[in-house]
Amino acid sequence: MPGDSTGAGYRTRIIDVSLAGQDYRIRALADRQQYADPDRLAEIAGISSAQWSLFGQIWPAGRMLADAMTRFEIAGKRILEIGCGLGLSSLVLQRRRADITASDHHPLAAEFLRENAALNDLPELAYRDLPWMSDDPALGRFDLIIGSDVLYEHPHVALLASLLQRHARAGAEIVIADPGRGFGNPLSHALLRQEYRVEETRCAFAETDRKPFRGRILHYRR
Repeated sequence: MPGDSTGAGYRTRIIDVSLAGQDYRIRALADRQQYADPDRLAEIAGISSAQWSLFGQIWPAGRMLADAMTRFEIAGKRILEIGCGLGLSSLVLQRRRADITASDHHPLAAEFLRENAALNDLPELAYRDLPWMSDDPALGRFDLIIGSDVLYEHPHVALLASLLQRHARAGAEIVIADPGRGFGNPLSHALLRQEYRVEETRCAFAETDRKPFRGRILHYRR
């Protein structure tokens, strides 16, 4: 059941998620109508009131990415999740003892990630506030970069391609869970210019989905 968040101005709920036989408890916003930005931190970050609650939900593409991370080869890889939101995929990787850094630009993402790690008896995850348009050389480069439902508008394609170019190692892999908003193919074209090749796997969001599935896992290698 939804509950008050200690006077923070928004309400939350606990969602139980099962992935590959493992159970996760995730603190999420109660619904998409929640909004609280008393210090204007989200506004300063460029997050509108209409977008504010999006980080605090478990979306089908996010669950799809988290499921993929239950079995993805991670040994020896430094991993970055972009747009982590509630951090489900990062928590899966943390439970697998991966070298994972979660990132987002929402002012509440770090707090929710920390609480969700504690809810699942996991150590606190490394977290980075990561606006895509800013250069952050100290963050370094990664062997695997993952994200889900991160392309909402066409300008995001160029921003994401540039971020990947800055933070992907020469032999890096990129995994994007795409819900079919129409920007997956432009991203693939942008990454082709960075010498990536793409493998696409169509995925169902629910048992009632019928082929051709709208959801896709886009796996880039070079």
